[in-house]
Amino acid sequence: MPAQLISGTALSQQIRAELSQRTAALATRGVTPALAVILVGDDPASAVYVRNKVKACAEHGLRSVLEKYESSFSEDALLARIRSLNDDMSVHGILVQMPLPAHINPQRVIETISTAKDVDGYSVRSAGELLAGLPGFRPCTPYGCMKLIESTAVSLKGKHAVVIGRSNTVGKPMALLLLQANATVTVCHSATPDLGFFTRQADVVVAAVGRRNTLTRDMVKPGAIVIDVGMNRDDAGKLCGDVAFDEVREVAGWITPVPGGVGPMTITMLLVNTVESAERVAK
Repeated sequence: MPAQLISGTALSQQIRAELSQRTAALATRGVTPALAVILVGDDPASAVYVRNKVKACAEHGLRSVLEKYESSFSEDALLARIRSLNDDMSVHGILVQMPLPAHINPQRVIETISTAKDVDGYSVRSAGELLAGLPGFRPCTPYGCMKLIESTAVSLKGKHAVVIGRSNTVGKPMALLLLQANATVTVCHSATPDLGFFTRQADVVVAAVGRRNTLTRDMVKPGAIVIDVGMNRDDAGKLCGDVAFDEVREVAGWITPVPGGVGPMTITMLLVNTVESAERVAK
């Protein structure tokens, strides 16, 4: 029997409906969750991502503060603007769209954002809070992956989860979130020999390596949950993930499609983090 599809589109709509209720409750207390989004330069893909984030805010009762700057905008000026937003009590989340022009140090930018407003969850402090199991903002893509796994109603306790990828934005925090859910976690990457040896043992596979057909049918345990974080193009230019979807679907128990799987959840969890930030201030 083919795997059950885990629809990120449907789950995202459900979570956003709940968010709208939370923003309405905040409004009765005179608080409007606000996300500041900074775009430096004219990267076309970044412009699309920013536009989608601003649109999502408007649809669910959040206020967006969009600031666009030319590619020549200096690092010092950007850092100064972030510090100003840190001090603005009407702003609850700050996001600087990546990538940045070459003359700006992205990590310095991330570390300048107040931890209380780091709704992307990318700072060293946020990473440390995740590692220590402390309350904090979780990176949006792995946070969304966890929600997708939770939607299957399969308990992760004692399950073996394999994460393919070790990036700071997805792979590493994904592994930590799975550990917090009491899974036994293996992290694989480009230097892992015989990847299939590990994935065939996995009850859950999260593929986040950025290379299509990384996970094929013969590498999947029957009934496994497969979460595909990849965003690639096939030979025909069609969007695809890291998983050979058509063949893996015949073996897995649950699987996310691309598009319509992890993608919709990323912006949704950004909204969740921003609303949570506003709720902390409103207490």
